[in-house]
Amino acid sequence: MTSGIHHVTLITTDVQANVDFYVGFLGLRLVKQTGGYEDARQLHLFYGDFAASPGSLLTFLVWQGGSAGQAGAGQVSEIALAIPQGSIGYWLERALTHQVKVEGTGQEFGETALRLRDPDGFLIKLVSADVPALEMPDGDVPLEHRVRRIRGVTLLSDVQEESADYLSRYFGFAKAGSEGPIQRMVSDIGDVIDIRDAAGFWPGAPGAGTADHVAVRAVDAAQVEAVEAELRKRNSSLTTLHDRNYFTSLYVREPGNVLIEMASDGPGFTLDETLETLGQTLFMPPDTPDPEAMKVMLPQFGLPGQERVAYRDLIYKHRFFTPEQPNGSTLVLLHGTGGDETDLMPLAHKAAPKATLLGLRGRSTEDGTRRWFRALGPAIFDQEDVRFESGALDAFFEEARGAYRLDPERLVALGYSNGANLLGAAMLLHPGMVRRAILLRPVMVLDAVPETDLTGTQVLVVLGENDAFRQAGERLADALAQSGAEVSIRILGGRHELGPEDAPAITNWLNHAALGPT
Repeated sequence: MTSGIHHVTLITTDVQANVDFYVGFLGLRLVKQTGGYEDARQLHLFYGDFAASPGSLLTFLVWQGGSAGQAGAGQVSEIALAIPQGSIGYWLERALTHQVKVEGTGQEFGETALRLRDPDGFLIKLVSADVPALEMPDGDVPLEHRVRRIRGVTLLSDVQEESADYLSRYFGFAKAGSEGPIQRMVSDIGDVIDIRDAAGFWPGAPGAGTADHVAVRAVDAAQVEAVEAELRKRNSSLTTLHDRNYFTSLYVREPGNVLIEMASDGPGFTLDETLETLGQTLFMPPDTPDPEAMKVMLPQFGLPGQERVAYRDLIYKHRFFTPEQPNGSTLVLLHGTGGDETDLMPLAHKAAPKATLLGLRGRSTEDGTRRWFRALGPAIFDQEDVRFESGALDAFFEEARGAYRLDPERLVALGYSNGANLLGAAMLLHPGMVRRAILLRPVMVLDAVPETDLTGTQVLVVLGENDAFRQAGERLADALAQSGAEVSIRILGGRHELGPEDAPAITNWLNHAALGPT
């Protein structure tokens, strides 16, 4: 049986910091970027050597802006990367100059290890190990100091002996000595899995800064299927078999509850990209509905030396999408109840394909559902909170215009449902906040309309013909018009939900009333 480590998959909350660390600092190559196979709205990045070889691959599920996890029993707690002997000093100096957190050096099974933390806090060890080197990409790391391959991982198991026997029986790893609470397992190509006795440890909690699973190698799909059949026959644990396009995968939890994947070496990442162009194109899983729309929702990043957005810490969490050929216009998006900063990006991109998109995340929650302000009951809105959040939105626009140099003449705010409600209220309370706005299925949420002058403001109000809230939306449109705004009203078929007519309605208004051709 071929044995060894194929890849390790982790979770990150900040895609740009992740790329800067693994490509910019460690010198790995970005070899593939896809939408997630379990959730296409989740970006999945793969790093490795120049050829994307099994044994070099670190992959990351991007939970952009997500919460941190906690390492514990039933998880991979550390990754060791092999470096040439005598390179610890180089990497220590490099870590200090790159402001990477260093946790010191030590000896592990006769090898010197430098312990570092990646931007999410996951422990990465650089280990001086005499193992075969894979070809890493050219960069600013000298050839004699480059990362060679994955050396190994550490598992936290509260049934150490059972975990060791399981890895030996099904995945070809053999016992190779122990140090204190750690049992070392070694593959036939020299990769190691260290099993740390975690009896009494708290269970791990998934999230940013934790590992999702470690994948061991199989020579081909037939070997994966054979192991899956053996596991089913023994009824050892629940197994799932998947075609991941680039390899065939088997997932199983070993006795210590660590998720183990068995992945075939082929067909590999050159299935849809040439060796020279690996990692340059974003691919979506084959069964993704409307893949082009889904791509717009995934976080963008720049490789070292490439242009990227320098995000500022503003009032609302937010995310940009920059099209390939931006025309200088910006659509600021406010989602509906239960949404997030990416929800309206496919609609906005379809309506204005050359506009830069800036999605905001509401910061109020009710029963775990994200909103923009509190409601006291059905159609009863917390007036104090509406006014407070309207002020926050006005302050955000002022900050964003300065932080990101947004052209107020080329800026349009677009809100849907609860987001449109706040946007409409904020325009009445803070005239001049925006000059152009699109309100999709809004209602009036202010008990009293303030006296204000919206002269020079253009507004598109889009209502559903059979929407139960249509009359409340018409009242808001009337209030905006009575305050001097130039209001266009479109009545579309349907109810409160968005539909296929919305994007053309937005495009038509932008082209003829607001920005000119988009």
